[in-house]
Amino acid sequence: MQVEAGRVADSLPGERGSPRILRSETLLVLALSLGASGVSALISFVGSVTKPGGLKEQAAKLNTSYAPGRPWLDLAWQLFGVATALVPVALVAHLLLREGAGGLRVLGFDRRRPWPDLGRGALVAAGIGSVGLGFYLAARAVGGNLTVVPESLPDVWWKYPVLVLSAVQNAVLEEVIVVGYLLRRLGQLGWGPLAALAASSVLRGSYHLYQGIGGFLGNMAMGVVFVLLYRRWQRVGPLVVAHSLLDIGAFVGYALLAGKVSWLPTL
Repeated sequence: MQVEAGRVADSLPGERGSPRILRSETLLVLALSLGASGVSALISFVGSVTKPGGLKEQAAKLNTSYAPGRPWLDLAWQLFGVATALVPVALVAHLLLREGAGGLRVLGFDRRRPWPDLGRGALVAAGIGSVGLGFYLAARAVGGNLTVVPESLPDVWWKYPVLVLSAVQNAVLEEVIVVGYLLRRLGQLGWGPLAALAASSVLRGSYHLYQGIGGFLGNMAMGVVFVLLYRRWQRVGPLVVAHSLLDIGAFVGYALLAGKVSWLPTL
Protein backbone atom coordinates (compact mmCIF):
# COMPACT_ATOMS: atom_id res chain seq x y z
CA MET A 1 0.00 0.00 0.00
CA GLN A 2 2.81 2.43 0.82
CA VAL A 3 4.57 1.62 -2.46
CA GLU A 4 1.36 2.25 -4.44
CA ALA A 5 0.74 5.52 -2.58
CA GLY A 6 4.27 6.62 -3.34
CA ARG A 7 3.81 5.86 -7.03
CA VAL A 8 0.59 7.86 -7.14
CA ALA A 9 2.23 10.79 -5.35
CA ASP A 10 5.23 10.65 -7.70
CA SER A 11 2.93 10.76 -10.71
CA LEU A 12 1.06 13.90 -9.65
CA PRO A 13 3.67 16.56 -10.53
CA GLY A 14 3.88 15.36 -14.13
CA GLU A 15 0.12 15.09 -14.45
CA ARG A 16 -0.35 18.61 -13.13
CA GLY A 17 1.72 19.97 -15.99
CA SER A 18 0.11 17.87 -18.73
CA PRO A 19 -1.76 19.73 -21.50
CA ARG A 20 -4.99 17.96 -20.64
CA ILE A 21 -4.84 19.01 -17.00
CA LEU A 22 -3.81 22.59 -17.82
CA ARG A 23 -6.59 22.89 -20.42
CA SER A 24 -9.23 21.58 -18.03
CA GLU A 25 -7.96 23.76 -15.21
CA THR A 26 -8.07 26.89 -17.37
CA LEU A 27 -11.58 26.20 -18.60
CA LEU A 28 -12.79 25.61 -15.05
CA VAL A 29 -11.24 28.85 -13.79
CA LEU A 30 -12.90 30.78 -16.62
CA ALA A 31 -16.22 28.99 -16.12
CA LEU A 32 -16.19 30.08 -12.48
CA SER A 33 -15.31 33.68 -13.30
CA LEU A 34 -15.06 35.85 -16.40
CA GLY A 35 -15.88 33.20 -18.97
CA ALA A 36 -19.27 32.81 -17.33
CA SER A 37 -19.57 36.61 -17.23
CA GLY A 38 -18.96 36.66 -20.98
CA VAL A 39 -21.84 34.26 -21.63
CA SER A 40 -24.07 36.27 -19.30
CA ALA A 41 -23.12 39.50 -21.10
CA LEU A 42 -23.94 37.94 -24.48
CA ILE A 43 -27.40 36.88 -23.29
CA SER A 44 -27.94 40.36 -21.86
CA PHE A 45 -26.85 41.96 -25.15
CA VAL A 46 -29.25 39.79 -27.17
CA GLY A 47 -32.03 40.88 -24.83
CA SER A 48 -31.13 44.53 -25.31
CA VAL A 49 -30.94 44.48 -29.13
CA THR A 50 -34.24 42.60 -29.39
CA LYS A 51 -36.01 44.99 -27.06
CA PRO A 52 -38.02 47.82 -28.65
CA GLY A 53 -36.17 51.13 -28.69
CA GLY A 54 -32.53 52.02 -29.26
CA LEU A 55 -29.66 50.82 -27.14
CA LYS A 56 -28.91 54.28 -25.76
CA GLU A 57 -32.43 54.42 -24.33
CA GLN A 58 -31.62 51.42 -22.17
CA ALA A 59 -29.38 51.33 -19.12
CA ALA A 60 -26.51 49.06 -18.12
CA LYS A 61 -26.47 49.43 -14.35
CA LEU A 62 -23.44 48.69 -12.19
CA ASN A 63 -23.11 48.87 -8.40
CA THR A 64 -26.79 48.82 -7.58
CA SER A 65 -28.49 48.40 -4.21
CA TYR A 66 -29.21 44.85 -3.05
CA ALA A 67 -31.55 45.86 -0.24
CA PRO A 68 -33.15 49.27 -0.89
CA GLY A 69 -34.17 51.05 2.27
CA ARG A 70 -32.10 48.72 4.49
CA PRO A 71 -28.59 50.21 4.49
CA TRP A 72 -26.90 47.76 6.88
CA LEU A 73 -28.25 44.72 5.06
CA ASP A 74 -27.31 46.37 1.79
CA LEU A 75 -23.75 46.91 3.06
CA ALA A 76 -23.51 43.26 4.07
CA TRP A 77 -24.55 42.19 0.58
CA GLN A 78 -22.11 44.62 -1.04
CA LEU A 79 -19.17 43.29 0.98
CA PHE A 80 -20.26 39.71 0.37
CA GLY A 81 -20.32 40.38 -3.37
CA VAL A 82 -16.83 41.87 -3.36
CA ALA A 83 -15.40 39.01 -1.31
CA THR A 84 -16.96 36.17 -3.32
CA ALA A 85 -15.96 37.77 -6.62
CA LEU A 86 -12.32 37.39 -5.56
CA VAL A 87 -12.56 33.65 -4.88
CA PRO A 88 -11.37 32.78 -8.44
CA VAL A 89 -8.25 34.86 -7.78
CA ALA A 90 -7.61 32.81 -4.63
CA LEU A 91 -8.09 29.67 -6.71
CA VAL A 92 -5.54 30.88 -9.27
CA ALA A 93 -3.07 31.64 -6.47
CA HIS A 94 -3.60 28.11 -5.10
CA LEU A 95 -3.10 26.49 -8.51
CA LEU A 96 0.08 28.45 -9.13
CA LEU A 97 1.40 27.44 -5.72
CA ARG A 98 0.69 23.79 -6.47
CA GLU A 99 2.51 24.23 -9.75
CA GLY A 100 5.54 25.40 -7.80
CA ALA A 101 5.54 28.80 -9.50
CA GLY A 102 5.30 30.83 -6.29
CA GLY A 103 1.66 31.87 -6.44
CA LEU A 104 0.64 35.28 -7.76
CA ARG A 105 4.22 36.53 -7.49
CA VAL A 106 5.04 34.80 -10.77
CA LEU A 107 2.45 37.05 -12.42
CA GLY A 108 3.97 40.17 -10.90
CA PHE A 109 1.16 40.74 -8.41
CA ASP A 110 3.04 41.40 -5.18
CA ARG A 111 4.62 44.21 -3.16
CA ARG A 112 8.15 44.00 -4.52
CA ARG A 113 7.87 47.15 -6.68
CA PRO A 114 5.04 49.29 -5.28
CA TRP A 115 6.17 52.72 -6.50
CA PRO A 116 6.99 51.73 -10.10
CA ASP A 117 3.68 49.84 -10.24
CA LEU A 118 1.78 52.88 -8.96
CA GLY A 119 3.55 55.28 -11.31
CA ARG A 120 3.11 53.14 -14.39
CA GLY A 121 -0.49 52.37 -13.50
CA ALA A 122 -1.34 56.05 -13.04
CA LEU A 123 0.17 56.93 -16.43
CA VAL A 124 -1.73 54.14 -18.17
CA ALA A 125 -4.99 55.18 -16.49
CA ALA A 126 -4.51 58.79 -17.55
CA GLY A 127 -3.93 57.79 -21.15
CA ILE A 128 -6.73 55.26 -21.45
CA GLY A 129 -9.29 57.15 -19.33
CA SER A 130 -9.75 60.14 -21.61
CA VAL A 131 -9.77 58.04 -24.78
CA GLY A 132 -12.19 55.55 -23.24
CA LEU A 133 -14.65 58.23 -22.17
CA GLY A 134 -14.60 59.79 -25.62
CA PHE A 135 -15.13 56.40 -27.27
CA TYR A 136 -18.08 55.63 -24.97
CA LEU A 137 -19.77 58.96 -25.69
CA ALA A 138 -19.28 58.49 -29.44
CA ALA A 139 -20.53 54.89 -29.40
CA ARG A 140 -23.64 55.89 -27.45
CA ALA A 141 -24.31 58.83 -29.77
CA VAL A 142 -24.44 56.55 -32.82
CA GLY A 143 -26.62 54.01 -31.01
CA GLY A 144 -23.99 51.35 -30.45
CA ASN A 145 -23.98 51.45 -26.67
CA LEU A 146 -26.38 51.37 -23.78
CA THR A 147 -26.30 54.23 -21.30
CA VAL A 148 -23.90 53.04 -18.63
CA VAL A 149 -24.97 53.89 -15.09
CA PRO A 150 -21.82 53.14 -13.04
CA GLU A 151 -23.60 53.42 -9.70
CA SER A 152 -27.04 53.85 -8.22
CA LEU A 153 -26.31 53.29 -4.55
CA PRO A 154 -28.20 55.14 -1.82
CA ASP A 155 -26.57 58.20 -0.26
CA VAL A 156 -25.24 56.51 2.87
CA TRP A 157 -21.87 56.75 4.62
CA TRP A 158 -20.47 53.59 3.04
CA LYS A 159 -21.30 54.51 -0.57
CA TYR A 160 -17.88 55.78 -1.66
CA PRO A 161 -15.79 53.17 0.21
CA VAL A 162 -17.89 50.43 -1.41
CA LEU A 163 -17.42 51.98 -4.85
CA VAL A 164 -13.66 52.00 -4.32
CA LEU A 165 -13.70 48.40 -3.11
CA SER A 166 -15.78 47.39 -6.12
CA ALA A 167 -13.31 49.08 -8.46
CA VAL A 168 -10.30 47.35 -6.90
CA GLN A 169 -12.10 44.00 -6.93
CA ASN A 170 -12.84 44.36 -10.64
CA ALA A 171 -9.22 45.25 -11.35
CA VAL A 172 -7.69 42.37 -9.38
CA LEU A 173 -10.09 39.79 -10.79
CA GLU A 174 -9.74 40.85 -14.42
CA GLU A 175 -6.02 41.52 -14.62
CA VAL A 176 -4.92 38.47 -12.65
CA ILE A 177 -7.13 36.06 -14.62
CA VAL A 178 -7.51 37.60 -18.10
CA VAL A 179 -3.92 38.79 -18.46
CA GLY A 180 -1.50 37.09 -16.06
CA TYR A 181 -3.04 33.67 -15.57
CA LEU A 182 -4.58 33.19 -19.02
CA LEU A 183 -1.44 34.23 -20.90
CA ARG A 184 0.68 31.93 -18.74
CA ARG A 185 -1.57 28.95 -19.32
CA LEU A 186 -1.99 29.56 -23.05
CA GLY A 187 1.77 29.83 -23.40
CA GLN A 188 2.18 26.53 -21.58
CA LEU A 189 -0.36 25.00 -23.95
CA GLY A 190 1.67 26.08 -26.96
CA TRP A 191 -0.38 29.07 -28.13
CA GLY A 192 1.53 31.68 -30.13
CA PRO A 193 1.82 35.29 -28.90
CA LEU A 194 -0.75 36.68 -31.35
CA ALA A 195 -3.29 33.95 -30.65
CA ALA A 196 -2.94 34.42 -26.89
CA LEU A 197 -3.26 38.20 -27.25
CA ALA A 198 -6.42 37.76 -29.31
CA ALA A 199 -7.93 35.31 -26.83
CA SER A 200 -7.26 37.57 -23.84
CA SER A 201 -8.55 40.68 -25.61
CA VAL A 202 -11.72 39.05 -26.99
CA LEU A 203 -12.47 37.58 -23.57
CA ARG A 204 -12.14 41.04 -21.98
CA GLY A 205 -14.47 42.48 -24.58
CA SER A 206 -16.97 39.65 -24.24
CA TYR A 207 -17.88 40.23 -20.61
CA HIS A 208 -18.44 43.92 -21.35
CA LEU A 209 -20.85 43.15 -24.19
CA TYR A 210 -23.81 43.87 -21.90
CA GLN A 211 -22.90 47.55 -22.45
CA GLY A 212 -23.25 47.21 -26.23
CA ILE A 213 -20.94 46.99 -29.23
CA GLY A 214 -19.03 50.04 -27.97
CA GLY A 215 -18.31 48.34 -24.67
CA PHE A 216 -17.12 45.22 -26.45
CA LEU A 217 -14.81 47.00 -28.90
CA GLY A 218 -13.48 49.53 -26.42
CA ASN A 219 -12.56 46.93 -23.83
CA MET A 220 -11.10 44.62 -26.47
CA ALA A 221 -8.79 47.45 -27.54
CA MET A 222 -7.88 48.06 -23.90
CA GLY A 223 -7.12 44.35 -23.64
CA VAL A 224 -4.62 44.56 -26.49
CA VAL A 225 -2.82 47.45 -24.78
CA PHE A 226 -2.77 45.68 -21.41
CA VAL A 227 -1.38 42.45 -22.89
CA LEU A 228 1.41 44.35 -24.64
CA LEU A 229 2.27 46.23 -21.45
CA TYR A 230 2.24 43.02 -19.42
CA ARG A 231 4.66 41.40 -21.83
CA ARG A 232 6.93 44.42 -21.63
CA TRP A 233 6.87 44.78 -17.83
CA GLN A 234 6.20 41.14 -16.84
CA ARG A 235 4.00 42.45 -14.04
CA VAL A 236 0.24 42.48 -13.44
CA GLY A 237 0.67 45.07 -10.66
CA PRO A 238 0.67 48.20 -12.86
CA LEU A 239 -2.38 46.92 -14.74
CA VAL A 240 -4.29 46.40 -11.50
CA VAL A 241 -3.42 49.95 -10.47
CA ALA A 242 -4.48 51.38 -13.84
CA HIS A 243 -7.74 49.43 -13.91
CA SER A 244 -8.52 50.38 -10.29
CA LEU A 245 -8.00 54.07 -11.04
CA LEU A 246 -10.13 53.87 -14.20
CA ASP A 247 -13.04 52.24 -12.37
CA ILE A 248 -12.73 54.50 -9.33
CA GLY A 249 -12.86 57.48 -11.69
CA ALA A 250 -15.92 56.06 -13.44
CA PHE A 251 -17.82 55.04 -10.29
CA VAL A 252 -17.01 57.97 -8.03
CA GLY A 253 -17.00 60.47 -10.88
CA TYR A 254 -20.49 59.43 -11.92
CA ALA A 255 -21.72 59.64 -8.33
CA LEU A 256 -20.41 63.20 -8.05
CA LEU A 257 -21.31 64.50 -11.53
CA ALA A 258 -24.48 62.72 -12.65
CA GLY A 259 -27.20 65.29 -13.28
CA LYS A 260 -24.79 68.18 -12.72
CA VAL A 261 -23.00 68.30 -16.07
CA SER A 262 -24.64 68.19 -19.48
CA TRP A 263 -22.08 65.96 -21.24
CA LEU A 264 -22.56 62.95 -18.92
CA PRO A 265 -25.45 60.74 -20.12
CA THR A 266 -27.97 59.61 -17.50
CA LEU A 267 -31.32 57.86 -17.56
